[in-house]
Amino acid sequence: MRIAASLLRLHFHDCFVQGCDASILLDDSPAIVSEKNSGSNKNSVRGFEVIDEIKAKLEEACPQTLSCADILTLSILALAAKGSTILSGGPNWELPLGRRDSRTACLIGSNNIPPPNATIQNLITFFKRQGLDEVDLVALRGAHTIGVARCATFKQRLYNQNGKKEADVSIERTFYFGLKTVCPRSGGDNNISPLDFGSPRMFDNTYFKFILQGRGLLNSDQVLLSGGVIKTQELVKKYAQDEAFFFQQFAMSMIKLGNLRPITGFNGQVRKNCRRVN
Repeated sequence: MRIAASLLRLHFHDCFVQGCDASILLDDSPAIVSEKNSGSNKNSVRGFEVIDEIKAKLEEACPQTLSCADILTLSILALAAKGSTILSGGPNWELPLGRRDSRTACLIGSNNIPPPNATIQNLITFFKRQGLDEVDLVALRGAHTIGVARCATFKQRLYNQNGKKEADVSIERTFYFGLKTVCPRSGGDNNISPLDFGSPRMFDNTYFKFILQGRGLLNSDQVLLSGGVIKTQELVKKYAQDEAFFFQQFAMSMIKLGNLRPITGFNGQVRKNCRRVN
C-alpha cells in the first residue's frame, strides 16, 4: 500500500511545479536538470519504475498514443492513483485524457512544493499560487491517511520547534514519546513512521481524527488545526466527523489538481520514454 501513497505524492509534486506535465519524470541530461534532485523530491518521491513499466507496455501496444502526462496525471496518478485509493477504500473520480508531455523540467519550481515544516500561512500561500483554496488544501492533505514519512521530516517538532530546542507543544504527549523511539535526537533520519497510525493502509478519515487528538505527524499536518485559521480548523472537524463528505471533497480537489496547466495540442510532445524527451 505504500506505492499508493507514493503515486499520490508523485502526482502532487508534479502538478505543483509547472502544471501536470510529467516533468518530474525526466532524468538528468545535458539539457535537463531533473526535478528529482530538489530538496522536496530527493528521498521523498518514488514510484518511477511503475510508470516506466506501464509506459513500456503501452508503447508496445500503441506507440506514442498516451503521453507520460496522461499516464502520470490521469492514467496512473489520477486514474492509477485513483485506482490505488479505491483499493485502499477511498473515493472515485473521473478525469479527461489528452495531455502532452513537457520538454523541460524546472528544478527551481520545486520550491513551490510545501515543506513538511510549513506553517498554515505558508500552506495557504503555496496552494493559492496554484489556484487552490483552503478547502482543497485540507482535503488534499487528507491523502496523508496512507503512507509514511521519514524521521528527518518531523524531527524538528520533537527537539527544536521554533529554534527553541523544545518540543512542539501541540503534540499529544503519548504520541510524542512514541515518536521519540522512532526518531532519536541524533541519527535515524531515514527511519519511517506512518502518517496515520490508526489505519495506515486504509484510505479513510482517521488522519483528521488524529489531528484533533494532537497526533498529526508533520507540522504541516497539525497546523491545519493549531495554526489559528478558522476555515481549516472547521474543515478538519467536518472531515473527521463525516467520511463521505471528505471523500466527496477529496475527489473534487483531485480533479482541480489534475487540471493544473495541462499541455495540449501542438505544445509539448508524447514521449516514447518518460525519463527523457524524444
